[in-house]
Amino acid sequence: MTSENLVHLILLFFAYAFLGWCIEVTLKYFQFHRFINRGFLTGPWLPIYGSGAALITVAVKGLAPLESSVGTTFLISFILCGIVEYMTSFVLEKRFHARWWDYSQKPMNLHGRVWIGNLILFGLGGVLIVELFNPLLFRISAHMSIRLREVLAIVLSCIFAADYAMSHFVLKLVKTGVESSEADNTEAINKEIHLLLHDRSFFHRRFAEAYPEVIFRTERITARMEAIKAETERLRMEAARRAAEMREELAVNLEPTAKVKNTIIEKQQALIALLYQEDTASDEMKTLKREVEEKQALLQKRRDLLPKL
Repeated sequence: MTSENLVHLILLFFAYAFLGWCIEVTLKYFQFHRFINRGFLTGPWLPIYGSGAALITVAVKGLAPLESSVGTTFLISFILCGIVEYMTSFVLEKRFHARWWDYSQKPMNLHGRVWIGNLILFGLGGVLIVELFNPLLFRISAHMSIRLREVLAIVLSCIFAADYAMSHFVLKLVKTGVESSEADNTEAINKEIHLLLHDRSFFHRRFAEAYPEVIFRTERITARMEAIKAETERLRMEAARRAAEMREELAVNLEPTAKVKNTIIEKQQALIALLYQEDTASDEMKTLKREVEEKQALLQKRRDLLPKL
């Protein structure tokens, strides 16, 4: 990659990071009816959007000699942006014990980090980036000298680095607050973190408002959630066992009397067959057996006649 291409890619990163910030701020304004400066950084940029757009641009350009179509662009954007969002969520949660977004209640989600709705939007966004916005940005960039583009890329990168350093310090403070908290639920920890950050500088207070829906996860909360999950499963198994017992008891109580009598008769006949021996049976036992067989024959004749009647 030439230095000119690298500069152009850096400018693309910042352009789409700013566009993503505008989208997030607008969506949250409609949701909370107030301005919320979204993101971990203080400046008007969201790196996850810039990174996704830059990766899409590089991937589509790299595959252009082999395959170039709207469908391919959609699929590349769908996969790459999904990976970026998933990994960003995973890394941030592991490092700072907090989940900054959660799609667990959405359909077709993966561990609550990504879901099908966003992935489809990523795919469509990637198509717009490649087919519409990139050509427009290329034309705008063409009117700027390479020197101006280099200076702009360097200045933005320096501001971004300083912003990242400050924001990382704030995140470390948040992590320390979460780890030292004695609370066993995310709502209580959230209040503690807000109080901790509101007592400090503007940068700290801004971060406290950036993610009103953040879910904090400490070892204590995780242990409690596991205990609740285990207890829920135990109650479910107990309810299933009780339901099975009730079904069996109900089946016994509702069994027809005629069927019960027939069952008794069949069992008695089986018992007689086991106990009766022709060689050792007394005359009385033989007479009783013969009478039983006669009655059985009579019943069988009546059964045979019933269909004809």
